[in-house]
Amino acid sequence: MDLTGLIDQIPIDQVARRLGVDEKEARAAVKTALPAIVAGLADNTKDKDGEAKLEKALTKHSTKSTAVDDVDEADGEKIVNHVFGTKKQAVTEAAAGKANVTQDVIAKILPIVAPIVLAWLAQKFLAPKKEAGAKKDSGGGLGDLLGGLAGSKQGQDALGGLLGGLFGK
Repeated sequence: MDLTGLIDQIPIDQVARRLGVDEKEARAAVKTALPAIVAGLADNTKDKDGEAKLEKALTKHSTKSTAVDDVDEADGEKIVNHVFGTKKQAVTEAAAGKANVTQDVIAKILPIVAPIVLAWLAQKFLAPKKEAGAKKDSGGGLGDLLGGLAGSKQGQDALGGLLGGLFGK
């Protein structure tokens, strides 16, 4: 699995209009921000407590819309702050450099795409669990899903070229 399906779901034209930037700039920012968020989420699932908290957040976001106009940016900001913590500024700087956009654009993109990422992950992670009768510890956990996404080409670009050692990878 890779991030292409998620990237394809985000209406870049709506993001560009919301931020007042051109579509090329919005596309570059989104393509850089998404893997950074996924890598941050993957890092947060390294311990059971972090994974449990993320699964709770996914449950909360499982019924949320992925439409840009429906995104609650205040909620998105909380997600970004939780995912990146004290590394938020460094992630914003690195992503801006990678995407060749301003830090302000990345700072505005992150809280827009973070809730979309959680809603998408909720669909990918929670729907199969419901279909399988919600068996506990049946393998294929959230960390595995995020690890697979982080291991995709987009994820590797973020981890290697963008985030470097920010998440200890």
